[in-house]
Amino acid sequence: QEYYGKELQKLEDLKTNACVTSARPLAKAVRDALERVHEEVVARYYGCGLVIPECLMSCRILDLGSGSGRDCYLLSQLVGERGHVTGIDMTEGQVRHGAGSFPCPPGIPPPSFPSPSQVEVARKHIAYHMDKFGYQKPNVEFLQGYMEKLGDAGLADESYDIVISNCVINLAPDKKAVLREAYRVLKPGGEMYFSDIYANQRLSESVRKHRVLWGECLAGALYWRDLYSIAEEVGFSSPCLVTASPITIGSKELEDIVGDCRFVSATFRLFKVPGSSRTGPGQVIYNGGIVGHERELVFDANFTFKEGEVVDVDAEMAAILRSSRFAEEFLIRASGANTASPQGCC
Repeated sequence: QEYYGKELQKLEDLKTNACVTSARPLAKAVRDALERVHEEVVARYYGCGLVIPECLMSCRILDLGSGSGRDCYLLSQLVGERGHVTGIDMTEGQVRHGAGSFPCPPGIPPPSFPSPSQVEVARKHIAYHMDKFGYQKPNVEFLQGYMEKLGDAGLADESYDIVISNCVINLAPDKKAVLREAYRVLKPGGEMYFSDIYANQRLSESVRKHRVLWGECLAGALYWRDLYSIAEEVGFSSPCLVTASPITIGSKELEDIVGDCRFVSATFRLFKVPGSSRTGPGQVIYNGGIVGHERELVFDANFTFKEGEVVDVDAEMAAILRSSRFAEEFLIRASGANTASPQGCC
């Protein structure tokens, strides 16, 4: 709360590039949507990836650690006026001290004034964005609360189609509680699509307790193999890796503290697959109906579906497509007895 509410006031205050989105090409629809987001919201944004999945029209989306609301306002446009986006963030306003443009006389302390929290910045611009998007009523809301305790914020079971998160799960001491809560609020067939920081080993106590490294999203990074075991324990499908890129720290002092540990920014997708959808491997044909992905749908690092092309998928991917919002975009049929099973999405 202190680091993000008080010390970080703009992107330039970051001391590493962990919380900076890599400069990957953006789809035109996303670029256009981003241009309509208020500049103050963009200036207070920290994230390590792009958490904009496909096939979003009319979806209900929850953003864990929504910050100033950039991703929420992007998604607000992509789900349409009939969709809905909820952002939840733990940051509270901090009291800052400073004289501003009026120096104080000797012996008189500078005045105190509140620094707006991330949630306050997001809420302040709701009316601006709804007018910009041409919506009659808001399709976004911002809550102050903890992603480990979504029930305390009034979020009900099976109430969202998609849960997103952008570089904040590493800030939660109890990652399993975060994934368990995300699983609870997702509808059957729902998806958790999130970017975060991962380490190539379990971190030492000295690294995990370093204040700046924690605030910069490194000290709380999950050992990447642990994501797979936690996801399985909670009930999710095996994690599907979408993208990954290395993190550079750029500070000799901080590099000496982390030693030989290496970090990556990675985007994964997890699905809440009902047991009734789990059968066997299959063959799928993408119909090209997703706006912006008509020719091909790059689902993850292993599966790219081209319009009209028959693709053999394993049992887990067949169950994901059959039970999720993607079901209407594919023709799905059981594989023949002699169809080889390809590598799974993990």
